[in-house]
Order: sequence, then C-alpha cells, then structure tokens
Amino acid sequence: MSDVDFAAAGSDDTQSDKGARRGRRALFEWAIVVIVALIVSLVIRTFVFQTFYVPSGSMEPTLWPGDRIVVNKLSVQLGTINIGDVVVFKAPSAVATVCGDDVKDLVKRVIGLPGDRLYSKGNTIFVNGKALDQRWTHYTYLGTTAISPITVPAHHYFMMGDYHSDSCDSRMWGTVPRSSIIGKVFVRIWPIWKFHWF
Repeated sequence: MSDVDFAAAGSDDTQSDKGARRGRRALFEWAIVVIVALIVSLVIRTFVFQTFYVPSGSMEPTLWPGDRIVVNKLSVQLGTINIGDVVVFKAPSAVATVCGDDVKDLVKRVIGLPGDRLYSKGNTIFVNGKALDQRWTHYTYLGTTAISPITVPAHHYFMMGDYHSDSCDSRMWGTVPRSSIIGKVFVRIWPIWKFHWF
C-alpha cells in the first residue's frame, strides 16, 4: 500500500472520529436542553402556575364540571386576596365528613376577608352590615344553609361556590387559612370554546 493510501485511510478514521464526537456532543447538548426544560417546567409549576380540573357544579355558572383552569400562585404569595376572587385551595379536613367529598383541592369564590363580619338574611349576604354586591354570575338562592353570623379570623377567608344552594363551603366547614390557598384562577383553558380570562 502506498503512502497515499495510508494517508487516505488515516483521513477516513479521523473524519469518522470527528463525526462520532459531534454526535456525542449533540446528544449531550440535547440531554442538557431537556433537563433544563424539565427543571424550568417544575419550577414554574411549583411556584408560578398550575392547572386544575373542576370536578363538581358548585361554581356554576362561572365554572362547570370538566373545565380546566390555570391558577396564578404568585398572585397569592406576592399579592392581595380580594372579595370576588376565585381561588383554589387545599380542602379542609372537614370536607370529607361534612360534604362526603374526598377531594384534595377545592375551587370557590372569596366572599369574606380577615376581620369581616358575615351573615345572611333570606338570599342576601351581608358583609360588615352591607349587602354583598355580587357583580359576578351566580345563582342567588342560598338554599337551606344560611350564613350564621361570623367574624372571619385573622389570616382566614370565607369561601362560597357561585351555585349557592349546591355548594358545600365555608358555611359548613368554616374559614380557610391563607396558607392553604394555592392561587387565584386567572384563565379557563378547556373546553377551548369556553376559553375565558378571569
């Protein structure tokens, strides 16, 4: 074999080594990209946004069974909670016994803030002596469960479903501590034809 043949063979080996190295490097880079994407996704889900499924009709006509919603966690961690906000929170332990629901999380509307005095007469909800101005869509009839006079404790919130007569809420199991509130609902993403910002 001539010197030229040896040089050509060596060149082929070098080229295949370079190609293998490039392939390994590309694979390594893709692995890094995937790992970083997974970490970013986990951080966002843990600290910023999270999706939830609405299992019951207690928030009709605002939310319906089967709706998929996204909550903003930072709006609670860094912001304020107001009357009228729709929030997702960890279900109080009494929900299982009082409502017969073995659920981990609930979605309701905030109608009482820390220090507020609440009660109802007929189908009217009073907050600090004034009728609650429910500008959101809801079913007014309270059903058989009135709001007994209550002063919302510090760092707690009074929750109700928009379908007042069909909601097992703070009237039955009490107020919710701020530490249990996961985030505010800010968009319904499913069904797509009911996409809605809150």
